Amino acid sequence: MVSPTPLGRPVSPGAPRPHLVFTDPAGRRRTTLARFGRASRRDPALPQQIRNGLLDDQGQQCVQVFLSAADAAHPAARALLDTEAGTALHLGRTLENTPYAPLFPTVIGYELDTTEPFLLYAAPRGTAAGRTHVMSASDQRVFARDLTLALCLLDARGLVPRGISPATVLWDGTSVQLWGLEGVARAGRLRTPWGRAPFASPEQRRGEGLVDSRDAVWSAAQVLYQLVTGHPGPADRAPADLDRHRVLAGTLPRAFAPAAAGRPTPGSLLELLAPEEARRLRSAAPGDGTRPHQEAFARALEAKRRAPAPAEDTAGGASDGRAPGEVLCPYCLEGIQFDPGKLYVTDDQMLYRSLDLSRIGNPVRRDDIMRGAVQQCTADPDFPEHHIPVPYLTHGRPLTVAMIGQSSTGKSHLLTQMIAEITDGGLERYGVSWQSVNPEQHSRFVREQVQPLRSGKVLDHTSGLGRDGFARFVESLLLTDARGRVRPVAFFDLGGEDLVRTDGALRFLLGIDALVFVVDPALALPLPQLDEVRERWGTEVDRDGDAAFGTVLDRLPRTGPYLETPAAMVLGKSDLLRFQPPVDRWLGEEPPAAVGPDQFLEESGDVYALLRQHAGAAWLRPFDAFRRCTLHIASATGGRESQGRYPAGTGPRRVLEPLVSLLAMHGIIEAPGSAASFGVRREAQ
Repeated sequence: MVSPTPLGRPVSPGAPRPHLVFTDPAGRRRTTLARFGRASRRDPALPQQIRNGLLDDQGQQCVQVFLSAADAAHPAARALLDTEAGTALHLGRTLENTPYAPLFPTVIGYELDTTEPFLLYAAPRGTAAGRTHVMSASDQRVFARDLTLALCLLDARGLVPRGISPATVLWDGTSVQLWGLEGVARAGRLRTPWGRAPFASPEQRRGEGLVDSRDAVWSAAQVLYQLVTGHPGPADRAPADLDRHRVLAGTLPRAFAPAAAGRPTPGSLLELLAPEEARRLRSAAPGDGTRPHQEAFARALEAKRRAPAPAEDTAGGASDGRAPGEVLCPYCLEGIQFDPGKLYVTDDQMLYRSLDLSRIGNPVRRDDIMRGAVQQCTADPDFPEHHIPVPYLTHGRPLTVAMIGQSSTGKSHLLTQMIAEITDGGLERYGVSWQSVNPEQHSRFVREQVQPLRSGKVLDHTSGLGRDGFARFVESLLLTDARGRVRPVAFFDLGGEDLVRTDGALRFLLGIDALVFVVDPALALPLPQLDEVRERWGTEVDRDGDAAFGTVLDRLPRTGPYLETPAAMVLGKSDLLRFQPPVDRWLGEEPPAAVGPDQFLEESGDVYALLRQHAGAAWLRPFDAFRRCTLHIASATGGRESQGRYPAGTGPRRVLEPLVSLLAMHGIIEAPGSAASFGVRREAQ
């Protein structure tokens, strides 16, 4: 029977024994009978519940942190459990087999994409510091050293624990164990209100400024002060009686500065408390194995910079010898101009009927009708009958974007969420607004794609080419940039089986202006945490890369060392790897307020290193082929599906960033420097 711990209630011998299925830290699936005690809230202000447990297969005592189904319906509650799991797994992975691992709770396993998500820990070590009534001066020094050491280990990983309090710092008589990992935030992100006085710093409680490692120094100092004196300190200044206590005097006065800038960093504080431990920690910092791959990325980028760039077309008007007002038909690839004598509208049976504009004298009504009209393209009489929305022909040079990848890579989910983010105003921060090209087409896309996905339904696979055998764009928008210039943008999304064809069906690619290559992590990365996903989907790791990538790249004409069409690579379904570096970092990054000259290069380097280290060169063919190609981490859904639905609904992350990059390469989103250098430029140091 599990003995009581400060974090949960004991397990009774007659407790029910449900089957528990979860993933262990190595990515393996484990199934066992389990017994649990009664649940309680470890913090009344937080949704997580906690209970002691016993795993029957190994007789292993544990603590389960979980969300009820009602609490799990709230994305914010799931985000807290995700933060806790990601932090604990990251620390366990990086500190394994080091003397520092016991400073943090040990993860046994987790199951987060379910109706009642949970996290399993080994039984806590020690009792909460708030329950410790007597501690010798020598123990106080060890306590202060260990707590500061934990802050340093987190700081080295860019993490700041915001939940430090006498309830989350455990002491077993010899060393500390730090819990409260659901409150961890990344340094440099915007602060949000968190914690209670006096243990949360003043600016942290107010949610002002940026998260700083010195926020945690304030919290640690407050915990130590209460432990030494038996009462809490002031909420906004240094205690007046510090000099009366030898352990506190001389080391902590600056830790109570009202603003983070006046406090020492965790490393500086450790130098004061335990200089030998500080030196040992610096010398023990391990590498993460990505350095050779980051260096390879830098070399590849430098080679692209040295390659001569073509003359930039900044006007967004006619090019390639086309006459003014003429655009490239996205289907037959012939030039086409607006012709009011070839217009059609659809009737109630969705059949085309001729539109006679001469009978419509009201200019307002005329313009409204033309927004929903199409023009038949007859530029190539041998090409199957096709029609183009009128606004596509009357708003400058169109921009076409193609989604590339095998079936089941999540292209359609990614594109759907990308469109949804645009229509929610996601491009407004860059001065770009939108309008539909064809209201009826847009309404159908929202009704059939956006609304079902947002409600948690898994979308059907992309349908194949029609009987006429040519690709049609699935959605199109009019984007107006910060200078008032309007560009139609159309999106192609073909099924994977069509993208590996070698006949004329892919001829439309010769006129494509931008490409998004979607990498399926289950196919590309032989990481053990993806084994269960592969088994479930009946797939295997493919070391030869995505077949659709190869077919498309071989189809595009090349006149120099690189293809000049702007491209982006996206590691899709990144929620499957949300606890794997560098995915864990980038999935939580907020979009920038403005695009800089080197935007996405750091993220590109991290994704490149991840793919090169684990997937191999074949999966990087698009990056090697295109002069301007950024790499991104994104998740269209935020979690795994179960029985055709997403249990927590869909929470897209970073789905718009690949398109932002492509729009910057085309000059629609303005960035410092030239559009022709975006994606390869490194700002001078």
